Amino acid sequence: MRWPTAILAATLAVTWAGAPAHADTRQPAVVSADPVDWTPHVLDGTVRAVARLGSVIVVGGDFGWVQDARTGRARRQPYLFAFHARTGALLPFRPRLDGPVLALAAGPAGTVLAGGSFRHVDRAPRRGLARLRLANGRAVPEFRATIDSGDVRALIEHRGEVYVGGTFTAIGGWRRTGLARVLATTGAVDEDLRLDLSARELTRVKVEDLALSPAGDRLVAVGAITRVAGQVRAQLAMINTGVRPAKLAPWFTNVYARACREGFDTYLRGVDFAPDGSYFVVVSTGRLGGAERMCDTAARFETSGAGEHRPTWVNHTGGDSLYTVSVTGAAVYVGGHQRWMNNTHGYEAPGPGAVFRPGISALHPRTGRALPWNPTRSRGVGVRAMLATPDGLILGSDTDQLGGEYHARVGMFPLP
Repeated sequence: MRWPTAILAATLAVTWAGAPAHADTRQPAVVSADPVDWTPHVLDGTVRAVARLGSVIVVGGDFGWVQDARTGRARRQPYLFAFHARTGALLPFRPRLDGPVLALAAGPAGTVLAGGSFRHVDRAPRRGLARLRLANGRAVPEFRATIDSGDVRALIEHRGEVYVGGTFTAIGGWRRTGLARVLATTGAVDEDLRLDLSARELTRVKVEDLALSPAGDRLVAVGAITRVAGQVRAQLAMINTGVRPAKLAPWFTNVYARACREGFDTYLRGVDFAPDGSYFVVVSTGRLGGAERMCDTAARFETSGAGEHRPTWVNHTGGDSLYTVSVTGAAVYVGGHQRWMNNTHGYEAPGPGAVFRPGISALHPRTGRALPWNPTRSRGVGVRAMLATPDGLILGSDTDQLGGEYHARVGMFPLP
């Protein structure tokens, strides 16, 4: 579909004004188990990041082809594309990158920030991080933040600043190991967020995901982390971003200090704050079961207080990975390639009390137990992206069955 100039301009005009400051949003109810029919299809690879900017949805990953669900027309569109949030129409956003996109966030003035393992944008060197115009996908030259090596795996925009997490050791020429904060307009590195992150011997620091409280005063980082600012932090660290310079918070947990199966530099994969900021939920992989372990679990932690914290609740899959989480107030949605939830006493089989929840599940925010909602999805490797919006819940994965229907790698469950 060719978009008239006036319509495209109106779409992009509301994009920045209506963009939420945080990835997720409060929802009044659990979403429908029946996906909408009009989301585009991604025909190969994996969707790894989703962002909403007003009336535009931007999708990133390691794919090469996308298809308009309404017209059936497919086009080659590597790594990144955009569609209208309420019609599914593919937009004329055609960025030119040479590698996968792993993270997305809103940018100022009709732009989107993309992070990943690419090295060039528009055939010019621009490693790991770029600001792109939604009108055409071209890079904004004034944005100059690039990483030295590795990749960018997490991006959060808040009040004109962007938190960046990944496997880099420098950004924009400044030494920053795995975590930085930059200006959304220019990419200039903020000197007020400088915390030394380290990992165990022979392991590279890897920030797998970030979550920022709605007030912007607490940042949680999960991944291959053993120390922050000289203090022990077992795979999870809370940072006080409400002060300048930012400081490591006295909040910590040791429940992730115990290893899972050999070979994991980190088994934490995703984290998200509740809409009121009072708690956050962490999801993990690990390939081990057992009530005494935190492998392959979803766990709620309260935000307040100092010192050591234990989870309020833990829900076990019984040996199957969880990769992403979205907390909406009405539910805690978790996605991966799990077969069961409530499976504390099962391993690679359903134990007492386990419920079948293939690939996607909704948990009760207070108890952590699985809610009746069970649309099902084809499991594959798993859900890698999840985004709550005012309209519903958007998923990105590597499979094509969602709610018993064909939805290739992208789908959306609407609010009732």
